[in-house]
Amino acid sequence: MTVFTLEELQQAARNHGMPLEALRYDVTPVGLHYLLIHFDIPAVDPESWRLEIGGKVARPLSLSLADLRARPSQEVTVTMECAGNGRARLEERPFSQPWLHEAVGTARWRGIPLLDVLDEADVGEGAREVVFTGFDRGLEGGEEQQFERSLTLDDARGDDVLLAYEINGQPLPPQHGFPLRLVVPGWYGMTNVKWLARITVVDEPFAGYQQRHAYRIKADDEDEGRPLNRIPPRALLIPPGTPEFPSRERTVPPGLCLLEGRAWSGFGPIAGVEVSTDGGESWHDADLDPPVSPWAWRGWRYRWEPSTPGAYELRCRARDDAGNVQPDEPAWNVGGYSNNAAQRVPVTVA
Repeated sequence: MTVFTLEELQQAARNHGMPLEALRYDVTPVGLHYLLIHFDIPAVDPESWRLEIGGKVARPLSLSLADLRARPSQEVTVTMECAGNGRARLEERPFSQPWLHEAVGTARWRGIPLLDVLDEADVGEGAREVVFTGFDRGLEGGEEQQFERSLTLDDARGDDVLLAYEINGQPLPPQHGFPLRLVVPGWYGMTNVKWLARITVVDEPFAGYQQRHAYRIKADDEDEGRPLNRIPPRALLIPPGTPEFPSRERTVPPGLCLLEGRAWSGFGPIAGVEVSTDGGESWHDADLDPPVSPWAWRGWRYRWEPSTPGAYELRCRARDDAGNVQPDEPAWNVGGYSNNAAQRVPVTVA
């Protein structure tokens, strides 16, 4: 039996995942979108709040929410996933938020392109990275800090990188970063800094805790590791049939069963999804829905017709246009990051 610590239960109570039946929606309702908050939700007064842009720029900026809303806006539909998704299913489970498969969601984000702000501020010669600082503050790894992450200047100037003030047509709620957050399509959730306070252009690699120590693939605690960035491909199945409480074990009747789900990748469009109904012994191509957005998940479906009662294990796996394929087995690392092993759903036909 898996035993979770009090600290992990506290994390699970503060944060929440998307119920897998919500994969039925092209765009995840705001209240069902996954949520991870490192420290506390900060109280930000929208009337006095300003976004400060400085560092290696010729024209520092100080912009109010009204200033941002007055500018030409852009909307991008993006699937966002936590880097720790799947962590709880690892053997020798790493200590952290115990995600199963549910740390994901897709939303329509509206805001202004970050590129426009950087161009207006006139980034100086020799600039290398752009640092994003949130108002959320706390202690991690023995260091008191505000949550900060950086992007290289080239990544920050991507066409679809947004300073977002709306989600699904409404102002950001407090838990999603009100009044402003960063949205970097295709990158893991920690990149998308919430409750933005300032943007600083720097001429050397950023060495803050969340960049230097956290969110890195490490073989052991002494390993410097490599940084996480883009999301590898993943397919998820809407669990079919009827669940049992509290185990969530599924039962389906004999006959036609339409298996449906979503697949996504931060490296490019989804090229295919395969489904297995016999625990990975054989695989079959699923039918793909038309893409919703270059950065959003893609629907898929497969017609399964079990004729014999008994126990089955369903699996699904995705591949993208860049040639990345979901593995069958997870690769362990210290933080339990980037575990995109194929989903396994046991069902009973009865």
